[in-house]
Amino acid sequence: MKAKYQLNDLEQLEAESIYIMREVAAQFEKPALLFSGGKDSITLVHLAMKAFAPMKIPFPLVHIDTGHNFPEALAYRDFLAKEIGAELIVRKVEDTIHKQKLTEPKGKFASRNWLQTHTLLETIEEFQFDACIGGARRDEEKARAKERFFSVRDDFGQWDPKLQRPELWKIYNGRIHKGENVRVFPISNWTELDVWNYIKKEKIQLPSIYFSHEREVLEYEGQLIAVSDFIQIDEDDVISTKTVRYRTVGDMTCTAAVESNASTLDEVVQEITASRISERGETRIDDKVTEAAMEDRKKGGYF
Repeated sequence: MKAKYQLNDLEQLEAESIYIMREVAAQFEKPALLFSGGKDSITLVHLAMKAFAPMKIPFPLVHIDTGHNFPEALAYRDFLAKEIGAELIVRKVEDTIHKQKLTEPKGKFASRNWLQTHTLLETIEEFQFDACIGGARRDEEKARAKERFFSVRDDFGQWDPKLQRPELWKIYNGRIHKGENVRVFPISNWTELDVWNYIKKEKIQLPSIYFSHEREVLEYEGQLIAVSDFIQIDEDDVISTKTVRYRTVGDMTCTAAVESNASTLDEVVQEITASRISERGETRIDDKVTEAAMEDRKKGGYF
């Protein structure tokens, strides 16, 4: 009797994501992969490479650059695109601010995250992308938990959480009208721990920022914000050098570090396993503006 072949949990997640990647290539004419240099988008690139090997990935990497990025993430972005021979498209929020005469946020941690939407929608229109692949996961935030794998945006780039398409029996409907586009989230069912275990299993290289290092930080309301030219330093601010790492990599203005001595993948996995707080819940300042901060941004066209 032949032994029954079974995939473990991580292999099932990988197979599902690769299937979705191939569905994107089959159903859309001009897809793109939204890439930030963070662990989730790096995982997406790795999955895409496996999905289409031995060919190069059949869509460009697109980075919406706020100008407030961590240098380590930008260096990795450029390295990876060159390493795999992928087309890299970078569009800057700074240019959109000047072109559309947008009002830039002010304050201590003035984030351009809300303005990224304008640049993203401009980029989609410029290149006529009909699908944008992103690394959002349902465990990150409650608004993201509402989305399907294929999430339709109208011709204004807006998302209506009440108009979700059914996805029964792994059938994904990518039909859209002219001007609409679809955001695709192949790792929706993954958790942060799944991502780290996969990175460990596949020996995927990451930016050094994800592992422990010494950094000058501002201690603010229990969070550790990297000292940079993008934040406002006041006289009574407490600044110190601490051993930290980052669980998620967003802008320097809105992403907090966590104190950590985890310098290897095994140590990071152990740390995440013991954590009871989501990565965005612990480290993303911009999600705490209102209870519905992420959902409001998604309705307006955010990733």
